Amino acid sequence: MDAFAPNPPDWTESAVHAHEFCCPTCRAVSLEAEQVWINRRSPVFTEDHRRKWQEFYRCQCGTVWWGWSGDRPPTTLKKPDLPSQSPWENQNSFDH
Repeated sequence: MDAFAPNPPDWTESAVHAHEFCCPTCRAVSLEAEQVWINRRSPVFTEDHRRKWQEFYRCQCGTVWWGWSGDRPPTTLKKPDLPSQSPWENQNSFDH
C-alpha cells in the first residue's frame, strides 16, 4: 500500500479519531503501524495558513485510527535544520 495513493484503501473506512496521536486501543505510536495512508487530497488550513492532512494508521492490534498531521509529535529521526552559514561568517576579514 502506498501511503500517498490518491484514493483511500478500504481499511480507512472504520477509522476513529485519536486525539493523542497514538492508537486509542493499545497506545502504540504511529511508527509502529502496519499500514499508513495520508489523505493529501483534502488538506485543511489552520489559522496561521498552514496545511494539515488526515493521517490514517492501521495498528498492529487491529485498530484503525487517524490524526491530524499537525498533531504528530516531533520526530527524532530527522536532524534539526541548522542555520546556513556563509563561508565569510566568523572570519575577521578586517584584522591584518
